[in-house]
Amino acid sequence: MIEESGRVVAVEPGAVWVETLRFSACRDCSARKGCGHGLMDSERAGARARVRALNPSLTLAVDDAVVVGIPEGALLRGAVMLYLVPLLLMFVAALAGSVVPSGLPGGDLAAPLGLAGLAVGFLVNRWYSHHHARDTALHPQVVRRAVAPTSAAQPVSLCHH
Repeated sequence: MIEESGRVVAVEPGAVWVETLRFSACRDCSARKGCGHGLMDSERAGARARVRALNPSLTLAVDDAVVVGIPEGALLRGAVMLYLVPLLLMFVAALAGSVVPSGLPGGDLAAPLGLAGLAVGFLVNRWYSHHHARDTALHPQVVRRAVAPTSAAQPVSLCHH
């Protein structure tokens, strides 16, 4: 499960709104100065993001520290649907357009069919999103209460006087 900690900013029946801080993974990467992604991501680092997380069992209030999570499989499935399906349909349609002989004076149908395949991929994504909108396994969930940061530790004397 991929987890992120945050603070409850609103409570509704069965769910809470959680505010998290966005940090870039580039700060721990050894190639952060050379890849360019770190520069683009630095604009958003430290920004606050709000997410609606399902909360079936905990009683939470505003300002509670929580950990929200989403299963790795759901994230992977979403990434495949969002990125791979439209591109795959675009390539398959473009390949089909380049193989099929065209009676057009301009040549093959690769470009128009490729764009049509991409559009179909976007429509498949839209259908998939609407079809699985109520699937709770795909929504972020409150995993547990987070340990709230405590004040500085007080020294304890171990000797008895």
